[in-house]
Amino acid sequence: MTTAMTNAVSTPRTIVDLLCDAARNHDASGLRYPRTATDTDALFQSYPELLDAARSVLGGLRERGLAAGDKAVLLLERPQEFLAAFWACQLGGFVPCPMAALGGDPERWSAQLAHVDTLLDHPLLVTSATLAAELPRTEGLSVVPLEELYAAPADVLHEADPKDTAVLVLTSGSTGNSKAVMLSHGNLLAAMSGKNGYHRLTAADTSLNWVSFDHVAALLECHLLPLSTGSTQVHVEAPVVLQEPLNFLRLISGFGVTMTFTPNFLLGLLNPQADRLAEEDGDGLDLSRLRHIISGGEAVVRTTGETFLARFARHGLRPDALWPAFGMSETCAGSIYSTEFPAADQGQEFANLGRPVEGLRIRIADEEDHHELGPGEVGELQLNGPMITAGYHNDEQATQDAFTPDGWFRSGDLGRLDEGRLTLVGRSKDSVIVNGVNYFSHDIESVLEGLDDVARSYVAAFPTRAPGSDTEQLVIAFHPECADGDELALYRVLTAVRSSVVMHWGFRPALVLPLPVAAFPKTSLGKIQRSLMRKRLEAGAYDEVRTAVDDLVLRRLGGYHAPEGGTETVLAGIYAEMFDTDPEKLSATANFFDLGGTSLDILRLRSLVAQRLGAADLQIITVLRAPTVRALAAHLDGAAHGGQEYDPIVPMQASGDKTPLFCVHPGVGEVLVFVNLAKYFVGDRPFYALRARGFNPGETPFGSFAEMVDTYVRAIRERQPHGPYAVAGYSYGGAVAFEIAKVLQDQGERVDFVGSFNLPPHIKYRMEELDFVETAANLAFFLELIDKKQSLELPAQLRDLPRDEQLAYFVDHAPEGRLAELDLTFEKFKAWAELADGLTDLGRSYAPGGKVRSMSVFYAIPLRGTKQDWLDNELRRWDEHTTEANRYLDVPGEHYTLMGPRHVAAFQSILRKELDRALGDA
Repeated sequence: MTTAMTNAVSTPRTIVDLLCDAARNHDASGLRYPRTATDTDALFQSYPELLDAARSVLGGLRERGLAAGDKAVLLLERPQEFLAAFWACQLGGFVPCPMAALGGDPERWSAQLAHVDTLLDHPLLVTSATLAAELPRTEGLSVVPLEELYAAPADVLHEADPKDTAVLVLTSGSTGNSKAVMLSHGNLLAAMSGKNGYHRLTAADTSLNWVSFDHVAALLECHLLPLSTGSTQVHVEAPVVLQEPLNFLRLISGFGVTMTFTPNFLLGLLNPQADRLAEEDGDGLDLSRLRHIISGGEAVVRTTGETFLARFARHGLRPDALWPAFGMSETCAGSIYSTEFPAADQGQEFANLGRPVEGLRIRIADEEDHHELGPGEVGELQLNGPMITAGYHNDEQATQDAFTPDGWFRSGDLGRLDEGRLTLVGRSKDSVIVNGVNYFSHDIESVLEGLDDVARSYVAAFPTRAPGSDTEQLVIAFHPECADGDELALYRVLTAVRSSVVMHWGFRPALVLPLPVAAFPKTSLGKIQRSLMRKRLEAGAYDEVRTAVDDLVLRRLGGYHAPEGGTETVLAGIYAEMFDTDPEKLSATANFFDLGGTSLDILRLRSLVAQRLGAADLQIITVLRAPTVRALAAHLDGAAHGGQEYDPIVPMQASGDKTPLFCVHPGVGEVLVFVNLAKYFVGDRPFYALRARGFNPGETPFGSFAEMVDTYVRAIRERQPHGPYAVAGYSYGGAVAFEIAKVLQDQGERVDFVGSFNLPPHIKYRMEELDFVETAANLAFFLELIDKKQSLELPAQLRDLPRDEQLAYFVDHAPEGRLAELDLTFEKFKAWAELADGLTDLGRSYAPGGKVRSMSVFYAIPLRGTKQDWLDNELRRWDEHTTEANRYLDVPGEHYTLMGPRHVAAFQSILRKELDRALGDA
């Protein structure tokens, strides 16, 4: 059914009525889209303008053939773009489904896209032109950039029924297990009415949202609710707050926010920064207009919440401004609120969640027979009411499992009711909530089971929470398949488990426990009983294992040496904070990378060192060369300054008795790409990276390919005087490694391993394609200053400009905060681009000649063409340059991702086995 958009609306039947009413009656209100926390000229879009934008996109969607009831996946990161597409779907009767990008992980992203494409009956995927260029190959996917959808505004709108599905919300989960929650217009309208019984928003209010729209709280709590009351809304992209948590409070102050939302973890990040905020913002910060912050997504720790209210009271924050809440996608976000925090929570570790909104009924029931339990008894939280979903799209079994026989929704959370107030005490679902994000145990376990020396079906991922912790923490229990008493092998697998979690999910497990097979309780069907393992952990059953692991790690880190002097003491505190270690036990000889540091952690280390030691110029390479507390303190105190000669060798990890591996940098000259790979070599074999000359002041870049090779050979022989040698190179570095091996052979040395990571012998054709602006664009893309689409399009647009203007464009258009993270100025970027261009120029005249004994060639999906063509027609040309048969090893991922977070665990396993084979080190 359709209707002219001019029809008046009295009682809303659908959420479209809410938008039309806001446009008609609250035309002075609307949405602000600041790009930074201090963007006083932030774009303002009135509600009539939002309606007009949606009508325009609707016209384009109808031109694409969409009809009422069709699905549309919205993969849009900018709030203004997302909302225009979301409301276009509502006006046309299409069913939108918000989705988040899984950047940096093409295979996982592709699997998720394929799953959603099937689950939602082959929807149209609406995204930005930038993201469209980055989408992984997914067969059958129908994609359109939003920029192409703006058309003549539609005059006729679809009139939906209140029972029709208004939006599909994907549950947490990776690859093939997300479910799509169906929320009808009736669900949403009931939820808005119930929410505002607590919120009491009016057109005079202003809300703030910094959470991406794939999260139901962003879409409903922070958009649809203020829309329904004619309130003004402020929407910023998540990095504005996540990269600088204090921006959350600055936005509240600057825009006069009266209501907002955040998970508890952000409060924990803000509390230690209160004094810095007072110093930097002084009396200019005003939080007095803020009536309430809804805190959901994870439990609110009472002490964290109380500290937050107390520490920022000086800025006008009300003592009752924090409202702990409960909500799920299936309940239309917030549906239970506590307005009595902290008065009603004294003596409790976690805040209670209050009482349900009008129309919602809750009960605590036995998980098995659903018998309702009495006050104070612990059981499963179950809910019933008009805001509860009818189930999951295209998943009858999941829908059936989600409801009790008498029609109550099963939350999967364990709780109790005290005088009608809800308190959660745990979950029956197999998941972990860290910083407000839900991670499924089986996803984590499936990745870790693929690691060497980890027994399949004997990995358990489950949560724990230390008293007073701001968020849940992850515990990994696994059975190691290394020989009893082999401490080195056990330490290596502990490191691999921890590193894999960090690289895949971005946070560290609080505990990694190597346990015997008998310690894994299983059901009759072979399923590990994770909840029982958690109870055993918290009862102290694994304390001996924890102590043994701590002792092993301390021994491998060189034992304990007390920090000396102020700089070492501060650095030890920083290391302890970053790696959740007791500062009193953090040794001055502790190595940043052995503790678990990754390339991403270096950026956080730089920030903390700048804040606490005033050293704003800490270079990334300094951390690589001086990773211990003592060495880094010596550098910062000046002992390591002055007149250092260029040394191309960067020790990425120096432990292990096997033949060292020397890896040559890619075409950008830098070695950060090897940081995560090297972690898997801990205790196995030393891993050294070769870094190009020209990064440091006064260094002259190499003048020829031969000079570069000879310099690297001398450095290698100073570190390892005689063979057998193992050398390899990534991309451009593969050709350099080949030449290094030839020189070493000519000097009478054995070279038992020569590796090329996805590079053929003939590189000059690719080098000739890369002029200066192409090289600069590739560098900017490598540094994440621009996206993939820009890296392909900008060279042609910038080529006619002077070089400085070309480079200035990349710097000027970099995301806010990225330049600061990298300590990258225009001058530094210019020097790096010129260095990379110089290396490219050396490659333009390079022609391979001579032979080595054999090559190990690791091949991934190439930049262009098929993997098989790449192998057959390019990589196999290495056969022309060896005296014995080469080995070609298929590795997962693409050229730029084969050592990325998703694939590095698989790549290192293949590489380490090949090294053992070639060098006889197995």
